[in-house]
Amino acid sequence: MSTPENLADLGTDLASEVAAEDVLLFVNAAITATGQREFRSGAVGQQLSLDFLHAYVRINYRRVYAASLALDINDHNAARIVLGLLETAGEASAEERRAEGRLIAARLAVLPPQRVYRLFREVRRAGINNRRTRAILRDWLAARPDLGHDAVKYRGGVKSAARHVHLRCAEGPAHMYEVGEFLFRPGKLPRYEHPLLDAWRRAHYEQGAVAELPFSVAEGFAARHGMKRAVFLERAAPRMTRLERLRTQEQRVAGDRRPTVDIDLTGMPLTRLALYVLALPFEQRAARRAELTGALRTAARRAAGGHAGSWGRVHAVLDDSFSSSGSGQKRRRPLAVALACHYLLEALAAPGAYRALWTSGRSDALLVRPWGPTPLGMRILDALEPGPDSAVPDRLVIVSDGWDNAPAGLAGEVLRVWRKRLDPGRRTAVVHVNPVYDAAGFDVRRLAAGVPTAGIRDAEDLPALVEIARFAEGRTGPAELYAYLDRRVARFVGAGETGRAEEREEEEEEAS
Repeated sequence: MSTPENLADLGTDLASEVAAEDVLLFVNAAITATGQREFRSGAVGQQLSLDFLHAYVRINYRRVYAASLALDINDHNAARIVLGLLETAGEASAEERRAEGRLIAARLAVLPPQRVYRLFREVRRAGINNRRTRAILRDWLAARPDLGHDAVKYRGGVKSAARHVHLRCAEGPAHMYEVGEFLFRPGKLPRYEHPLLDAWRRAHYEQGAVAELPFSVAEGFAARHGMKRAVFLERAAPRMTRLERLRTQEQRVAGDRRPTVDIDLTGMPLTRLALYVLALPFEQRAARRAELTGALRTAARRAAGGHAGSWGRVHAVLDDSFSSSGSGQKRRRPLAVALACHYLLEALAAPGAYRALWTSGRSDALLVRPWGPTPLGMRILDALEPGPDSAVPDRLVIVSDGWDNAPAGLAGEVLRVWRKRLDPGRRTAVVHVNPVYDAAGFDVRRLAAGVPTAGIRDAEDLPALVEIARFAEGRTGPAELYAYLDRRVARFVGAGETGRAEEREEEEEEAS
C-alpha cells in the first residue's frame, strides 16, 4: 500500500472523518495529560489512559503521531512520542523515518535539557541503540551551548548519554576532552580550564567556589560545608534562575514579612506568573495589586502578539470552583490557567469590549480562589445575554474542567438551545478550553456536542488552540485538518525554535 506524500492526501471519506476525530482526541490528551493525579482521577488511571492512546495512535496513524510533535503538546507527551517513534523505527518506511528524524530533532531542540536527558535514560533502558538514534542524540549533544555546564548540572544524564552514543570526547575540542575526564575519570586532572568544571573541583574543599556553581548543585556543597542558609543564598543569588530567586526570596530577607521581589515579573511566562500570583496570600496580592496586575497584563499583551485587539467583543466564563484547586501534583493549575486566560482574553478583545464572569460570582480576578460548585449554565446564560446596546458577543470562551453541577447539565442544554434556536447563523463563536484530562473518557470533558472543545495547558497557546478547536465543530473536513497539520510541521521543522528551551528550563525544574 502506497504512503501519501503528506497528511492532506489521506482523503475525506468516512474513514478519514473517523481518523480526524481520533487525531483531535489525541491532541487534546497530549496537551493536557501528564500522567499525574488530577482532582477527580488518580495517577494510575491517567497513565493507563495515556498508554492506550499513545499505542493506538502510533499504530493506526503513525504520520499523525509524529506530526503531533509540531503542535503545542506538553513536554511529557512530546518525550513519549519521541521514545515511541525511536522504539518502533522498524515499523516505518524510509521516507517516514527521514520525516520523523527531522521532527524529533526540532522537538528536542525546544525541550528543556533535563527532560531530554531523562529521555536519553529511557532510550538506554529500552535498549534502543541503532545508528539513527545515536546520530540524533549526538547531534543534540553537539548543539548544546555549553556541555561543561550540563556536565556539572546534569552529570548523571550527560554521562549516561555520552556512554550510550559512544561520544568520543578525546577527539573533540579541548573542553570536550575535559568533559570526558570529568565524567569518567574525576580527580585525574589537577585542574580544569573550563570555569564551571574547575569550580566543581574546588567546591569540595573551598567554600568560595560554591557560589560559582549552578544553584541546584551548589545547595549540596553548601550543606556539606555547613554554610548558613542566609549566607549561602546571598552569595548564590547572582547565579540563580528567575524562579529560584522567587522561591528563596523569603529566606533571603529573613524577618521581613513582605520581601522585596528582585526580579522583573513582567518577563515571566503568563501561566507561570499566574501560578506565582495564586501562591501569594490575599494580603500580599491586595498590597501589590498595581505591580501584579501590571505584570499580568504585560505578559498577556506579549502572549497575544499580533492577535491583540482583533477578537472583537469577547465574553468569558471562567471556572474558579473548588475543583480548580487541582491536585497535590498540579496544585491550583486549572485556576491558574483560568486567571491567565482572563488577562489574555482582555488583551485579545477590542478595547473596552471584554467581560469576565467567574463561576463564583466574584469580580476581582486578582483575589480569586478555588471555592464552591460549578454553575456553568447560569454563567453562560449571563454571558450570552445581550448588552445595553442589544449586541451579543462575537466570541464566548469557556475555561473550565467541564463538570457542570449546579444544576448538572444546564450548560450543555443552554448551549444546545442557543446554537439551534437563537443563533443558527453562528454570530457568536463559542469555544470551550479545558485544562483537565478526563482519563475515563480518553479526552477532555465536553459541555455540548455542538461546541468545539480543546485541551489547554498554558494560556499562551489559546489563539492556536482556538484554531484547532474549529476542526471539532464539524464545519471543516478532515482534509483541512490534515492540511493544517502539514503547515504546522513545515513551519516547525524549518523554524529552528531553539530559543525556548533555555527559557523553559527553569520552569521545568520548578515543576520537578
